[in-house]
Amino acid sequence: MKLNSQNNTSPAFAAMSWLALVGGVVVYIIGLWRSDMQLNEKGYYFAVILLALFSSVSLQKTVRDRIENIPTSHIYYISCIASFVIAVILLAVGLWNATLLPSEKGFYAIAFFLSLFGAISVQKNVRDSQTTMEDHVLTKKTDVYETEEN
Repeated sequence: MKLNSQNNTSPAFAAMSWLALVGGVVVYIIGLWRSDMQLNEKGYYFAVILLALFSSVSLQKTVRDRIENIPTSHIYYISCIASFVIAVILLAVGLWNATLLPSEKGFYAIAFFLSLFGAISVQKNVRDSQTTMEDHVLTKKTDVYETEEN
């Protein structure tokens, strides 16, 4: 299934996606920096968000590849899902066992999921723009060939 150029995103959605990604990550990191946690706890939460961001982008790309009939291995697809789920579980377990106020736990969870939403949306927008550019290039080449034939 090839997506057509009508799937391109609006500039407002693209900007808000970047804002969600950058805003979520920056707020999460500022929260870690200003917290009274030990350094190993801060490192744990930082590693969890890095794993989650990478796995969410990788999972979105793999799902999109499968939709467009681009070959992907089943083991990679399963490992993307597993790493994404593991990242979310690691955050949940870490926050459950943390000696933080409930408001702080909510702060980290919201910033975490905002970052994931932003990462997935930005990846989708990038992929849509690549598909749109490829369609545009193919249309231009087709127009040139049709003109030469006439």
